[in-house]
Amino acid sequence: MKSTNKKSLIIISLAFVSFALFYLGCQQSKDAISGDVASQVYVAPGSYDEFYLFTSGGFSGQIGVYGLPSGRHFKTVSVFSQNPETGYGYSEETKAMLMTSYGFIPWDDAHHPELSMTDGVPDGRFIFINGNNTPRVAKIDLRTFETTEIVEIPNSAGNHASPFVTENTEYIVASTRFSVPIPQADVPLTSYKENFKGTISFIALDPKTERLNLAFQIIVPGFNYDLAHAGKGPSHDWAFFTSYNTEQANSLLEINASKNDKDFIAAVNWKVAEKYVKEGKAKKMSAEYYHNYYDEKKHFAFSDVKKEVLVLDPKDCPGMIYYLPTPKSPHGVDVDPSGEYIVAGGKLATVIPVHSFSKMIKAIEEKKFDGEVDGIPVLQYDAVVAGEVQNPGLGPLHTEFDGNGYAYTSAFISSEIVKWKLGTWEVVDRIPVYYSIGHLCIPGGDSKKPWGKYVIALNKITKDRYLPTGPELTQSAQLIDITGEKMKMLLDFPTVGEPHYAQAIAADILMKNSTKFYKIEENQHPYKTNGEKEARVERKGNDVHVYMTAIRSHFAPDNIEGIKVGDNVYFHVTNLEQDWDIPHGFVVKGMTNSELLIMPGQTKSILWKPTKPGVYPFYCTDFCSALHQEMQGYVRVSPANSNVPLVYYTGSPEKK
Repeated sequence: MKSTNKKSLIIISLAFVSFALFYLGCQQSKDAISGDVASQVYVAPGSYDEFYLFTSGGFSGQIGVYGLPSGRHFKTVSVFSQNPETGYGYSEETKAMLMTSYGFIPWDDAHHPELSMTDGVPDGRFIFINGNNTPRVAKIDLRTFETTEIVEIPNSAGNHASPFVTENTEYIVASTRFSVPIPQADVPLTSYKENFKGTISFIALDPKTERLNLAFQIIVPGFNYDLAHAGKGPSHDWAFFTSYNTEQANSLLEINASKNDKDFIAAVNWKVAEKYVKEGKAKKMSAEYYHNYYDEKKHFAFSDVKKEVLVLDPKDCPGMIYYLPTPKSPHGVDVDPSGEYIVAGGKLATVIPVHSFSKMIKAIEEKKFDGEVDGIPVLQYDAVVAGEVQNPGLGPLHTEFDGNGYAYTSAFISSEIVKWKLGTWEVVDRIPVYYSIGHLCIPGGDSKKPWGKYVIALNKITKDRYLPTGPELTQSAQLIDITGEKMKMLLDFPTVGEPHYAQAIAADILMKNSTKFYKIEENQHPYKTNGEKEARVERKGNDVHVYMTAIRSHFAPDNIEGIKVGDNVYFHVTNLEQDWDIPHGFVVKGMTNSELLIMPGQTKSILWKPTKPGVYPFYCTDFCSALHQEMQGYVRVSPANSNVPLVYYTGSPEKK
């Protein structure tokens, strides 16, 4: 397309967006919800929601946990960012979780939560999420809703097409948004086409240990790889990745990466890739990256530094990867419950292209190729396309499925969800959302057996939907009933951070496995205190270790003397409670990092470095009983050259 035509298209699109936002805001943003609709989202006091909803926290680096249909926010799961509410990333036990080859990085940009699956259905064991900026994949244990593993991904930049799971969670797949020199090198930016490459990574989940391992990577041409989904059923052995910027531009991508009429979906046969790895076709490449894991018995995080990764080159591995031509700048790629249809969301396309897996296999067998790129065959579009959805809205991005033969696609520019029928490709319904929807989510909507019932719109802009809070307004989700012939708006609710993707699962799957407390006898923390009789303070040079217990409603010890300016004081606090929902908090006046929040039966540690002589109170920060205010103590800090003896006690100064 000529430059002038491209600029005209951009101007027209922007004008349409402005008009749509103004019109919808003025005409429809104040629509009242009827009493009947309100009753559908009401969850009575003491009753439970039907689904858990997990939303990405975007630039917060975390995950938000909500109930559906109420939209109530239950928890923010700490993943890639420090959290002073819990001490995550500040406590001695969790600092290692945020280590990378670039050092300690206490934040990231988290986009795509993805539930673990068994036979293509969410099983409630884990949820994974990507770190987009510093390429990482995290695993959250859904028994505890705590992050237990983070794997850094080398040879990657912008870990966006991540972390989508295969049908039995054999692999978590990931790919690069930004291509870079591999291995990294100081090269001119103008040498993009010659020197820049992408990678597709396969992270294995060991079925016995449930530990992650970066199994192998595939070097791919230097495009931008955007989103992914793995196959299911007949397409079980495959994973699909959208890519754009097949022009391989490195400047003004809004124009220069939109010239080609078609970009690609990369179809990767991971079973074939496995075979090539076993046959020794993968080359070892030097690459430093961190594998961080949290030991749930020791309540402590550890880091393993890896030094190499196995890399496959498509030129050496025929049959491993193919390109499916796809109309104009595809964003999402989604596989229907049957595993037959592969739906792409072309941001700039006028149709929704739907590829057929069976036609793709036939085209491969019959070698219906339209050239190749760096050893990767390009299949003929007409040979693999099953159909095109006409009039899909402006800016189609993502599609999910209700399990009843219908698909739902988000349209970013026209701010709507479009419902269409699989097989006939006919649009049967559409509903406006407010405003600029990105992803959407149906409970189980990317699995073999969706729960259906609702679709959740994850909107980028709220404008006039909520009370104003200055220049920055909350992002939002909207709950829509899809049980009838027509979609029906039920609820708006704000979300943590910027919502990208979300996943929802039936609540009873998670509730039955939920951890209520940690058994104190199973606590293997190296600084655990089994009871108040073991509470003590030990000095080793300038390091002071306080072995402390917490129980309703006192600490032991609760008076400490003999601490000196310049000491490194480690408080190791064991919560002796063995009851559900009785955490204890701990903080000292002037502490420069954060508090601790210690779950029942758990031990956590925090470092305090006193800088001035004086008396410093410490206290429980989490309300635990009627005598919560009385749960406190004091630390006396003396000058560095003082001779004040080390004394610690609870109740009387006799214990030393």
